[in-house]
This record gives sequence, C-alpha cells and structure tokens, in this order.
Amino acid sequence: MPVTYRRIYAEPEPEEGTRVLVDRLWPRGLRKEDAGFDEWLREVAPSTELRRWYGHQPELYAEFRQRYLAELGTGAPAEALRRLRELAGGGPVTLLTATRDAELSHAAVLVELLAG
Repeated sequence: MPVTYRRIYAEPEPEEGTRVLVDRLWPRGLRKEDAGFDEWLREVAPSTELRRWYGHQPELYAEFRQRYLAELGTGAPAEALRRLRELAGGGPVTLLTATRDAELSHAAVLVELLAG
C-alpha cells in the first residue's frame, strides 16, 4: 500500500488513509484538536541527539540517513517501525511531520524504507 509524507500543517486529503505523526516533539502552534492524525509514533522519530546533530543541514543528510537507519534497528524505534509496517499493510498511510523541508527529513527516510 502507498506510504507518503507531508507536513502536518497541510489540510488533510481524503485519500491519505491513516495519518501518523512521526515527530518526537509536538508541532509548534498546532492545537491537538486541530491536528487530524490517527496515531502518534514518537518512538520512530530520530533521537534528540541525532536530530540536534543534523539540524536539517542538507550537506549532512546522507550521514543523517545512515545514522537514523541504524537507530531504527533496535529497541523502541524498531517496535515503532514494526507498527508502521503493520499500518501500511492495511491501506494507505501518510506520515506527518512539522519539518519545513520534509524531503530531507526522517519522514522521507521512513517512506523510502517502507517502500523498499
């Protein structure tokens, strides 16, 4: 089933299927009642240390991707990734992030991983 990503601030579309927030922190300026998501898997987000190291610097994306994939291999992140795979097996899933540059975010890495 298709897995896509988009910013949580965008209006929901009917074809998005299950909407999963994949950020560790709550999105700024968004009220929970206005968020419109089905599940929040904060454990699948990069660790605070990795997120701070990366700082969404495009030149660090390749290294960020490798470090993030390593984090997803164990513990709570691996369990959250299993949950995402389960959701994706049941129909369309849209991963939601507050990241400004979603193309260079953990959500893009997750979509690539789930598609492969």
